[in-house]
Amino acid sequence: MPVITCIDDLKKIYRRRTPRMFYDYAESGSYTEGTFRANSDDFQRIKLRQKVAVDMSGRSTESTMIGQKVTMPVALAPVGMTGMQSADGEIKAATAAKKFGVPFTLSTMSICSIEDVAEATGHPFWFQLYVMRDQEFVENIIERAKKANCSALVLTLDLQILGQRHKDLKNGLSAPPKLTLPVMLDLATKWSWGLEMLQTKRRSFGNIVGHAKGVGDTRSLMSWTAEQFDPQLDWDKIARIRDLWGGKLILKGINDPDDARMAADFGADAIVVSNHGGRQLDGAVSSIRMLPEIVQAVGDQVEIHLDSGIRSGQDVLKALAMGAHATMIGRAFIYGLGAMGEAGVTKALEVIHKELDVTMALCGEKDVKHLGRHNLLIPKDFLEPYA
Repeated sequence: MPVITCIDDLKKIYRRRTPRMFYDYAESGSYTEGTFRANSDDFQRIKLRQKVAVDMSGRSTESTMIGQKVTMPVALAPVGMTGMQSADGEIKAATAAKKFGVPFTLSTMSICSIEDVAEATGHPFWFQLYVMRDQEFVENIIERAKKANCSALVLTLDLQILGQRHKDLKNGLSAPPKLTLPVMLDLATKWSWGLEMLQTKRRSFGNIVGHAKGVGDTRSLMSWTAEQFDPQLDWDKIARIRDLWGGKLILKGINDPDDARMAADFGADAIVVSNHGGRQLDGAVSSIRMLPEIVQAVGDQVEIHLDSGIRSGQDVLKALAMGAHATMIGRAFIYGLGAMGEAGVTKALEVIHKELDVTMALCGEKDVKHLGRHNLLIPKDFLEPYA
């Protein structure tokens, strides 16, 4: 394994190894990509308060997420088509998360199915649900998640209508990829990826093909998917899903204090402050910028997680110090997966964990649960709400 010192090292290998359409799928946002960039840029505006002559021995990054003990307060976020970044990618990522001691979240739009991941890992994981128009499909997939012993349902609320991502349209994104001339020329330079994909039978959306009515092949899948995201999703439908599930519920896609209050009153076990990684509403405020208002609104009522923009252990520390209980990473682990498979996901987690631990120590803290605003230097305008 080459020397990996940061997440960006994994990203460089990932870009060389993975077909362009799947690299672009992960490394892009909607429209101008302004929110996509702001998610990371706003983390850099927050500075750290250095402390010295403090006993730094006996440090701990251990915490809990919805009652589950974790090595550090970081979960792997749901990412669609993870199995196209690396063959059987969801299984590899889930296995790495299990060994490291953090939660893994399987996307509805995964390549490996719920059953594939459950059989391969033998360990509870979280399942992320996109609400579809097909009520029978929704009911059945919730039941499948129950049978697989999934320990939480992560209900994504910010994808009722798909935000336009220019790169995906220009690349003709599909799973498996359509063998057009540009795609074949690109794949010819990604032979190690291709050899791995030839050795797996999992190359399409495992949670959908064979489970949704009328979806038996790639062509029928694409037309079904284009029509199925439910634009009528509202709190009544969310309540119905909550009752069908009956277990731990995390509401993902909260980026407004009023919505956070609704989610807290609703009785969610946790909310995820998120703008879908800048992939939906371009022009939305970054997640870390919205976090203080949301913490002020509901911080004593519901567990608050944050995603979108986290690329380091320092970003994790900043989110926790700003009031989040925990965080989720998407692109950071995808870089590792695409670069080196399961070992790359493990390396991404190790990098983030070490950065979190060392930075925490140099900020004068011994326990991740004691982080707070006193550890940060925040620009004055950062905490001012928009008009």
